[in-house]
Amino acid sequence: MVRILTHVPTPSNPAKKTGAQTASKSPARSGADSTRKQLMANEVLEHATRLFAERGFTGTSLQDIATSMGLKRPALYYYFKSKEDLLERLIDEAVTGPADELRSIAARTDLDAAERLHAITHHIVTLTLSHTDRFLLLVKSESELSPATRKKFDESRREATDIVAAVISDGVEAGLFRSVDPRIAAFTVYGICNWAAWWYNPDRHGSIEVVADQLADTALAGFIQNRNRSPAPLTTQSAIAALRDDLDRLEASLSPTRHRDRN
Repeated sequence: MVRILTHVPTPSNPAKKTGAQTASKSPARSGADSTRKQLMANEVLEHATRLFAERGFTGTSLQDIATSMGLKRPALYYYFKSKEDLLERLIDEAVTGPADELRSIAARTDLDAAERLHAITHHIVTLTLSHTDRFLLLVKSESELSPATRKKFDESRREATDIVAAVISDGVEAGLFRSVDPRIAAFTVYGICNWAAWWYNPDRHGSIEVVADQLADTALAGFIQNRNRSPAPLTTQSAIAALRDDLDRLEASLSPTRHRDRN
């Protein structure tokens, strides 16, 4: 028995529907949507970084972040699930990228240990002063991290310290540096770099590049082998004393600039 079709759908509607579906799922449109979402997410991160650094994590709400962007709070949930999700993303970006960059510098075979230490110190200072809000956020929000994020943060910080310590150890073995405890010396380097976030003012101290060069020179000078005296082991007390001495010299070198500022 032959079944006769009483109605044959016209191809126009399905064609339109298929075309709409195809357009909505086209790679070009999908890529544009993804790029737009990423740009907006980055803007949310920038506003969150500033507010977290100014007010602390606890003192900042999602509503504060939304208000600073001229948005309603529900709009933020399209980009981040919660305030904690925002903080963890910021921490991840702050520790993962820098560690990779330090490893790259430390692995360079065209530089000796002194040159690598100078380059590493310069890079840390540049990164810190280019993203001061992000650095202060880490300092102020460390106690607010989830156990998993805190573990990742601590591991990344230890790895970064190990990288600097290994370069210093290479310098000691090569006879370029005094006989120092590499790990204590690495803490000294980070002390010099991180402290800059608290006092640096571009109007007073010049460009980040100039300050990074001077601090890298200062850090390196503390370890260079003095051929005219026998090397002495670096203790915690002597490391702190050396750091204070270096900072005093740095302050003295900047005082003419400060004098001009006062006038």
